[in-house]
Amino acid sequence: MMIQDQPKPYIVPPCNKEIKILYQDDDVLLINKPDGLLSVPGRHPLNRDSVATRLVEDYPGASIAHRLDLDTSGIMIIPLNKPALAHINRQFQDRKVHKTYTAILHGLVEKDEGKVDLPLIFDWPKRPLQKVCQSSGKGALTLYQVLHRDIQANTTRVLFTPITGRSHQLRIHSREMGHPILGCDMYATREVYEMAERLLLHATEISFTHPVTGEVINAVCNADF
Repeated sequence: MMIQDQPKPYIVPPCNKEIKILYQDDDVLLINKPDGLLSVPGRHPLNRDSVATRLVEDYPGASIAHRLDLDTSGIMIIPLNKPALAHINRQFQDRKVHKTYTAILHGLVEKDEGKVDLPLIFDWPKRPLQKVCQSSGKGALTLYQVLHRDIQANTTRVLFTPITGRSHQLRIHSREMGHPILGCDMYATREVYEMAERLLLHATEISFTHPVTGEVINAVCNADF
């Protein structure tokens, strides 16, 4: 019997960029996650470095209520105690947390605004990739607004508002628009991937209700690209 070799685990390259604290009180942190840093540790021992493991050193009660992809930068809410975590989790479950992302796409997007409504499902033979599946995929809806078209560079800066939060949703929906995100190593062509040194996707704004004060927090963290 021939035993097939197991695929080698992916080891995340070291991330030397720091997490920036945007806001803090006794119950929540708002941070700017750098690109190239996991939100939570991976399964492999060499993939331990993450937002969670870094923050817990200075904030022992810090928990992860939501995630950003490894290559995505931007704003995250970090609850600092169990009641705050439960409150934030309920807001995410009830879709009361609103987020926007800035991205730079390949090509010139024709419409000034629009939506992409395509269900997504794991592409198991190619995991962790996702794919569009009309028959059994989970609903995924993204709104977009054009911010700027760069005719010379043949790119478009857009503001995405994901109504759902599926894995890789913005990457796939961008590709399905015919305008993949620059620097995307999963769903773009090699040409588009090589047009940027990183994935040009950044979580720009987040709106939620503070778990203790009840105040509606609208936080902005602009992209550096």
